[in-house]
Amino acid sequence: MKLVDEYRDPAVARYLLEQIRELCDGPLNIMEICGGHTHSIVRSGMEQVLPPTIKFVHGPGCPVCVTPTAKIDQAIALARRPRTIIATYGDMMRVPGSSSSLLQEKAKGAHVKIVYSSLDAVRLAVENPDSEVVFFAVGFETTIPANGLSVIRAKQLGLTNYSMLSNHVLVPPVIRAVLDDPAVRIDAFLGPGHVSTIVGSQDYEFIPAEYHRPVVISGFEPNDILESLFMILKQRREGRCEVEVQYSRAVTKYGNPRALDVVKDVFSPVEQEWRGIGAIAESGLSLREELRAFDAYHKFHDWMPLQRPEEPSECVCGEITRGVKEPRDCASFGTGCTPERPLGACMVSTEGTCAAYYRYQLVTVQTGGVRD
Repeated sequence: MKLVDEYRDPAVARYLLEQIRELCDGPLNIMEICGGHTHSIVRSGMEQVLPPTIKFVHGPGCPVCVTPTAKIDQAIALARRPRTIIATYGDMMRVPGSSSSLLQEKAKGAHVKIVYSSLDAVRLAVENPDSEVVFFAVGFETTIPANGLSVIRAKQLGLTNYSMLSNHVLVPPVIRAVLDDPAVRIDAFLGPGHVSTIVGSQDYEFIPAEYHRPVVISGFEPNDILESLFMILKQRREGRCEVEVQYSRAVTKYGNPRALDVVKDVFSPVEQEWRGIGAIAESGLSLREELRAFDAYHKFHDWMPLQRPEEPSECVCGEITRGVKEPRDCASFGTGCTPERPLGACMVSTEGTCAAYYRYQLVTVQTGGVRD
């Protein structure tokens, strides 16, 4: 029987904590890949009740956070193009580019619209036939299939005024890059729950096979995460190293075949630039050759900035997403960088590590104190 029948039951939490303390026999650095896990860990104060030898390392679990400045600048350049509407998700509005943001461009008169689904962007193209609608699409495997459906739908409708600026990123390649980074020490992984509903647990089997680190794919309630920690420690006690699924109510081994078919039909793997991490081979997706008519980068290549901007030197967002630093290591955190005036994407996104620490734990600009 599953331990987590009531995902917020304090009695279950106490039992799991007892089991974790009993099994914990030394230092354990656990990287959570998903920003949803980061927020649950920080919001619940989990780090304060776990054995001090257990350390969470916050990884590149937020697609907004790893969107490079150059990609933001491309979206801004298209927002300045005449008769162009930029459609994107709300988190992307305040992510800073090299000199502006989409929110600032909107304030100057650019046509930038927040959408709640990719099909909302298609609807904008139908309703505005005299304007080019560019969907600035970001996301991990969780949202990629739905974004891909927008291209399929636009093609079905015969739209010529719809295109996508793709910044889709894939989880397994960045995990490999993190594991190959000598500056990062990881003993185990909390596998991403939402991503795994699409790709299944099979995509992480290279981690124990090649790197000898256990992986437990976790749900998002505090008790889910505690049970996942228990499962990791149990693997270590028993001398095992494998992929296990705690989030079995949503994740299977092979994922969602229909969603994966959409991804295969619409996108092709490409090298992708990750903010603060660099280029990773086959870690991103662009539209397939036969769908280039819907690819904004190729359709409006002449509008794209020629120079590759450097990331702000005072922002350590890249080191945070790599698991090398924490928000408290940033001199600008809570002072020069706040949700209202962010230096980097980690403070903007609802799944960003800096946003989680600012909201739930650390300093406030008003008082300089510590949040309760």
